[in-house]
Amino acid sequence: MKRANAILSRGWVLLGPRFLPFADAATAELPLGRLLRLSLFQVSAGMALVLLNGTLNRVMIVELGVPASLVAVMIALPLVFAPFRALLGFRSDNHRSLLGWRRVPYIWMGTLLQWGGLGIMPFALIVLSGDSQGPAFVGPLATALAFLLVGAGLHMAQTAGLALASDLSPEGARPRVVALLYVMLLLGMVGSSLAFGALLGDFNQIKLIQVIQGAAVATLALNVAALWKQEARDPSKTAFDRPRPAFLEAWRAFGRTTRAGRLLVAVGLGTAAFGMQDILLEPYGGEILGLSVGATTALTALLAAGALTGFALAARSLGQGVDPYRLAAIGALAGVAAFTAVIFAAPLDSPLLFRAGTTLIGFGGGLFSVCMLTAAMALARDGQSGLALGAWGAVQATAAGGAIALGGAVRDVVSGLAALGHLGPALTGPTTGYGVVYLIEILLLFATLAAMGPLVRPASGRRAEQATKLGLAEFPG
Repeated sequence: MKRANAILSRGWVLLGPRFLPFADAATAELPLGRLLRLSLFQVSAGMALVLLNGTLNRVMIVELGVPASLVAVMIALPLVFAPFRALLGFRSDNHRSLLGWRRVPYIWMGTLLQWGGLGIMPFALIVLSGDSQGPAFVGPLATALAFLLVGAGLHMAQTAGLALASDLSPEGARPRVVALLYVMLLLGMVGSSLAFGALLGDFNQIKLIQVIQGAAVATLALNVAALWKQEARDPSKTAFDRPRPAFLEAWRAFGRTTRAGRLLVAVGLGTAAFGMQDILLEPYGGEILGLSVGATTALTALLAAGALTGFALAARSLGQGVDPYRLAAIGALAGVAAFTAVIFAAPLDSPLLFRAGTTLIGFGGGLFSVCMLTAAMALARDGQSGLALGAWGAVQATAAGGAIALGGAVRDVVSGLAALGHLGPALTGPTTGYGVVYLIEILLLFATLAAMGPLVRPASGRRAEQATKLGLAEFPG
């Protein structure tokens, strides 16, 4: 394992901090090789997200002929466990065990759930497509079980993994470490999407089985490597005679502060604002601006480039003690400008303006997310970082999933009304549905700014508070 740490360190250092402003996240307590190995659980999380929301979405509808409505239900099933992230984080904070581990059991159990779900998923999908002699209900039931297992495992492993990262990292290095973890999540998503696309280019059911079960094996290997010898055993923290508060009691204490409630409202509004466009940008570029498939596919790279810029700016500024709410507000304002540019790209017939707006969406969303994490960490008290993580994860994941579904529904309904002429002669074109969604996102960003306003420190009272350093445990799932 030491050799693996050294190899990872050398490969990363070759890029240099000049090109990676978060590459100096390593400390004496958490060396770069160990930190990079720990971040591998983010790679597996990115792989699972791409597989569920991207690759299987298309495969089920196009190659397997599954109805789109049923596919939408299956894709949404992992969100069922999002609200339980607060409970999972709380349980990992107060886990009782003779082994002295708090986070490792939850990472391991989450990994096994992911592995099991991915293991049965390809066979469940084949049965779902009708290629079997069994009863009709077996396919949907088995597929739902597979998606539920993967979703539960993903939420559990990521919640405990990020709490472990928060435990291991020194407070002053957390902004840079979080930026690094964001990058690893993006790398996992981009790398796995390219790999899945290449492996399934010549589709058949045997390849589908091989790819999904290969992802199961990769998830197990990555997560085991990530947690190996990371958490020190401390039986005093997991002793059975150690008092453990009830979850509802801890949750009420957590929610009693005005800042906690207002911050979570801002997180939900901001996440929804940046998330409604998630499935609409590429269709907008193709249908409205006439971009090719290759050109719309490149939008993902523009979003990622903007997000990386936002991560880097947040890591540098937060490390210097800048108020996270002020930086998050800059991210929200960047989002307002971004969606305005996307809206005006249609009447101006400007693909360049559309691409600029897309890049700015990535930048604003990345900056907003990282900075709000800083503020969320300040809510953790008395070692309850897992509870703060769970609150963040529950709000963020639920808001993101709901916003994506709402964005698609609003676009379809408004476009249908416009096509029938119910919105007036000036609003009959195909841009109407998209435009309404982007306008709603702008309004949500203004609501986010209003929610954050009372939380911003006055300039006269600004000071470098340790409590506002970025916390890993609130990293969104």
